[in-house]
Amino acid sequence: MKSKMTAIAGMLVAFSMNAFAQSSADATATATIITPISISKTVDLNFGNVAVGASTGTVVLTPAGARSATGGVSLPSTGGTVSAASFDVTGEGAYTYSITLPSSVTITRNSGSETMTVNTFTSTPSTTGALTAGAQTLTVGATLNVGASQVPGTYVSGTAFTVTVNYN
Repeated sequence: MKSKMTAIAGMLVAFSMNAFAQSSADATATATIITPISISKTVDLNFGNVAVGASTGTVVLTPAGARSATGGVSLPSTGGTVSAASFDVTGEGAYTYSITLPSSVTITRNSGSETMTVNTFTSTPSTTGALTAGAQTLTVGATLNVGASQVPGTYVSGTAFTVTVNYN
């Protein structure tokens, strides 16, 4: 009987030791849904009136809307409509976002096949924006590459260029 009691006592001790070897804790799961970031165009990019010569040149349009010319290009005093592209960016207040600009876009003469390349896009803010109170204006400039003796006319991109914003 004594050995039976000893065996039962040993088993109880073994079970109680196993019970103390295990522990658990609880946690909760949460998620916060934020306002999606969005961008909408308010003004198109327009280099205005450009005069060409016998050699190639460029027109640089800054995000602030200032123009300068190089090479065989000049800017007449009647500038026409000149505007940097402008976009409204909205989203969650006080968040930052990254800006991705296109590498280039081709513009083609209306009723023609002649083209020019627009590249070296720049923006204000430049690479990262900040949504103050959930909104910010993003402006975009670029460089127009004009060929020697470029055919006169209005040149327009066949497809719009894309500016992308994404939360950091």
